[in-house]
Amino acid sequence: MADSSPHRHHAIDYVELTVTDLEAAERFYAEAFGWRFTHYGPGYSGIRDPRDDAAEVGGLRLGDDVRPGGPLVLLFSADLDASVAAVRRAGGRVVEEPYAFPGGRRFHFADPAGNELGVYSEGEG
Repeated sequence: MADSSPHRHHAIDYVELTVTDLEAAERFYAEAFGWRFTHYGPGYSGIRDPRDDAAEVGGLRLGDDVRPGGPLVLLFSADLDASVAAVRRAGGRVVEEPYAFPGGRRFHFADPAGNELGVYSEGEG
């Protein structure tokens, strides 16, 4: 029997971020990266898959238990400098300026709730 599921066994499939202000988090990610959301009530919003509006790749969960040490999610960017500028415009804080690594460049930022994420681009540093 063929498996028609779009999900892959043992692959990263969903990322959930705990935020202290759901509306502020949605506003930030929409402005910085163009993300769209499915609202499930006052405490949760699903992050829509940009390739398939009916699918989700993660979620924002309202909670007061935001703490350092959570997963580091990496986003890809075709234009890293534009992404740095977008994060700053949206109210994020760059915690590690762009730096070269084998295969590209990357920076880290904190969203308004304090979650740290990274953004990378391919190519020469």
